[in-house]
Amino acid sequence: QVQLVESGGGLVQAGGSLRLSCAASGSVFSINSMRWYRQALGKQREVVATITSGGIANYADSVKGRFTISRDNAKNTVYLQMNSLKPEDTAVYYCYAVSRGGYWGQGTQVTVSS
Repeated sequence: QVQLVESGGGLVQAGGSLRLSCAASGSVFSINSMRWYRQALGKQREVVATITSGGIANYADSVKGRFTISRDNAKNTVYLQMNSLKPEDTAVYYCYAVSRGGYWGQGTQVTVSS
């Protein structure tokens, strides 16, 4: 079992920045890669960024150049640095651990005002 706890969401003006954190505990050795997803109201959940155990990152086209995913293996924590935020980035952001079972965090709300 893996437990994930996100933090760092909030309300920010367009053009601002936020950093999300996702702390993992439990069977962290079983985690292959980590992802951030988001789900806007009335829309499907979509992947935002992925980072492998080796540190290779991939991003959705909509956030490339603005968001950065990183991980601190010593702290079992993954981060999502979000810069130049836009109102369309407003969503609940979820952390996901790619493991044998797959595990979700509880989500954290990000609201970007225009």
